[in-house]
Amino acid sequence: MTTRLHLAQIDTALGNLDANLGVHLAEIDAARIDGADVLVFPELSLTGYFLKDQSFEAARPLDCAELESIRERSTDLTIGVGFVERGDDGRLYNAYALYEDGRLLHVHRKVHLVTYGMFEESRDLAAGERFDLAESKHGRIGIMLCEDAWHATSAWLYFLRGAEVLLVPSAGPARGVSARDEGLGSVGTWRALLTHAAALHQCWSVYVNRVGCEDGVTFAGGSLVVDPFGREAAALDTLDAGRLVTDLDLRACERARVQTPLRRDEKPWLVLRDLQHIVDPEE
Repeated sequence: MTTRLHLAQIDTALGNLDANLGVHLAEIDAARIDGADVLVFPELSLTGYFLKDQSFEAARPLDCAELESIRERSTDLTIGVGFVERGDDGRLYNAYALYEDGRLLHVHRKVHLVTYGMFEESRDLAAGERFDLAESKHGRIGIMLCEDAWHATSAWLYFLRGAEVLLVPSAGPARGVSARDEGLGSVGTWRALLTHAAALHQCWSVYVNRVGCEDGVTFAGGSLVVDPFGREAAALDTLDAGRLVTDLDLRACERARVQTPLRRDEKPWLVLRDLQHIVDPEE
């Protein structure tokens, strides 16, 4: 099964949901022209990233007008969008919604909030607690919001559940220079991380990062697709807005797992046993 994927490497106006919705709708139109099956946006694409005191005002419930506009356009196009969710429990979450066939298919709430360096997500946001697969007609999709991908257990849990695509929406900043003169150091680090995740878990790794500036921080772009053998399939340039259209052959996951049966031979019960001992050495 081949899926045509459209990555939207966009800039986002901080806190301006009306303007950002307009950008999203334009990308939806472009994705249809490209013949895409799936369109994915970066982390917090609808709201902007460094919201801080604007977080509550920018937060939206799942049935808000902005998200409904996107849902209504998902009848023939699967769409992934990032936003601040106002949950029924009153908490705010860094969330990512997938819409398919005109309905809400799945919501992932960022589990690993960033609380170091320039980041202070936990000041205004609550953390998610689950890594559940999105069962799409375009394959089993595991969503990791930026920092989620830096924790080895995130992709591994999806791998155990049979994920075929690891989708990583990000608001990753531009930092450093590559030691091998290959551009931005942060982009090179993401490339290494995603290549490792794809090859080790025999999934497609799809990284969609934003561009633009907020609060003195420049976002790097450099969106990337890596196949289940760890080979770069397609990439966008850094710093500038752009669109990437590429085809994902989900049968490549099966070929990789037959060639090297890592999932077949995985032993999660050993990890469970050792984790229980680490948590409670007396047992």
